[in-house]
This record gives sequence, C-alpha cells and structure tokens, in this order.
Amino acid sequence: MNIFRKILKVLGFIGAVFFIGSYFFFYWATSPKSDEKVLQKFYEQGIVPEISKLNFNNFDFRKVSIYRDSTLPTIVFVHGAIGSVLDFSEYMTDSLLLKKANMIVYDRIGYNHKDKNNVQESIAFERDMLEEVVKGLALEKTILVGYSYGGPIALASYKKYKKVILLAPAVYSKVEPMPWLLNLNKWKLTRWLVPPVWKQASREKLSHKRELEKFENKWHLNSNKIVSIHGNSDWIVPFSNSEYLNTIFPPSQLELVALDNAGHELIWSHFKQIKLELLKYLD
Repeated sequence: MNIFRKILKVLGFIGAVFFIGSYFFFYWATSPKSDEKVLQKFYEQGIVPEISKLNFNNFDFRKVSIYRDSTLPTIVFVHGAIGSVLDFSEYMTDSLLLKKANMIVYDRIGYNHKDKNNVQESIAFERDMLEEVVKGLALEKTILVGYSYGGPIALASYKKYKKVILLAPAVYSKVEPMPWLLNLNKWKLTRWLVPPVWKQASREKLSHKRELEKFENKWHLNSNKIVSIHGNSDWIVPFSNSEYLNTIFPPSQLELVALDNAGHELIWSHFKQIKLELLKYLD
C-alpha cells in the first residue's frame, strides 16, 4: 500500500510539473513578442524590416514593413484572433516573394506587445484601421491577404485593390462555432488561467457572430477580384464559410481554392501551396 501511495505521489508530482511547464510554455509561445524578438526573427533570415509605430483613433499599434521597390505590388497581411505580425514571417522572408512584392503586416488593437487596450470587437473599426494602414499605397498594386478573422476585415474594405485573398475566412455567422474552451474566460473561477492575449481573442470570438450579421448582406458590395483559400478539414472556421461566398459572388469574381486535408493552421502547414497562389497574382 505504501509503495502504491508513493507511486501515486510521484505520478501526481510529475503531472503537476508537466501541467505547470506546459502552461507557462503556452503562455510564452502565444504572447505577442517585443520589437527586438520580431527583428531577430527576420534577421535570422537575413532580412531587415522596418518597424514603425502608428496611431489610429488614439490607439497605438505596430507595423512591420519590407518596402524595397515602389514599382512592385504590395501585399498587406491581416492576422486573425489570436494573431501577430509574426504569423506571416515565413512569407515575408521568402526570397521569391521578396523579389516580386513589398510586404506589410501589422498588429491589430489588443494584440500588440504589452498592449493595454482591449480588442474593439468591431469589423467596421478593423476595416477603417486597415484602410489607414494602406493609405498612401497605390491600391491598384495592393493585394490584401486576410487570415481567419482577418478575412472579413479585408472583405469589408470596398476600395479597389489589385486582389483580395482570403485564407480560411470567418465570414458566415450561421456556421460560426463556439468552442467549449471559451467558457474558461467566462467563468470567474478559471478566468485567471487564461493568458491575456487569449482573453482578447475570446472577447473577439464571442462578439464575432453578431458583427458578421452586420456585414453579411453587404459582402456583395465588394467589387474586387477575390480568392478564397480554405482547408476542407478546417473545424475552427468551417469550409462552408468559403462555400457561402460562392453563393454571393459570381465565378468571374470569386475563385475558391480548396486545400485537401488542411486545417485552420493552413498558413503554416500549407505554406508552399499558398505561396504558389500568391505568386500567381504578383505579375
């Protein structure tokens, strides 16, 4: 019996250490990184980006730019929830993409390093902020790339762009899933366990369905050529979101690219396929 108790204590200790270690690793891995950490990520690939601080409606936010040639098109990336400027670092350090395009990415409000502001829970606010980011660019040479929650933000901008590319876009309220884990941020007993950036993502997720309902009857106002790239195994933002876009836009305006066996992490797991799609529209 004593041996059995000792084994249980040892296993309990190992389990506790594993849980605590995993929690702090998760906390660190998903927290927005400092400017120094962001620069280091690019320097490792021999790339020197420009980090600038912008202000929109009295909110400060970070923008990372690689702008080398004004004659080239510019890709502007919009991240999801959670998300950060590093989500697209593999694209922004790719030698072939860099030969063909300038690139810009920015942290949305609530997702900046040590951001004390809450997410604004408004697609209209995010759209206006995006349009502030692209101000001064030649829009006819600008490609918007919106991932996940960034998809409806890009789609809500009705300015005329070279192309709008949506990656697993969350655009249809009726198929918006509400994961059980969101309850951890709703319950006072467990809220303290949720890392700050995930609290922001939870806030945005809980209001997203309501926000989509404001725009679903307006998506057709976007007159741009649109490409929606979506994994058919995505359960976080179901593939039916992109199928829904097929009912709104004619084939002459919307191209739907289905990635087999791709989940919501497609911007990392299917980098090569997405890169090839981007290259199609850079000439």
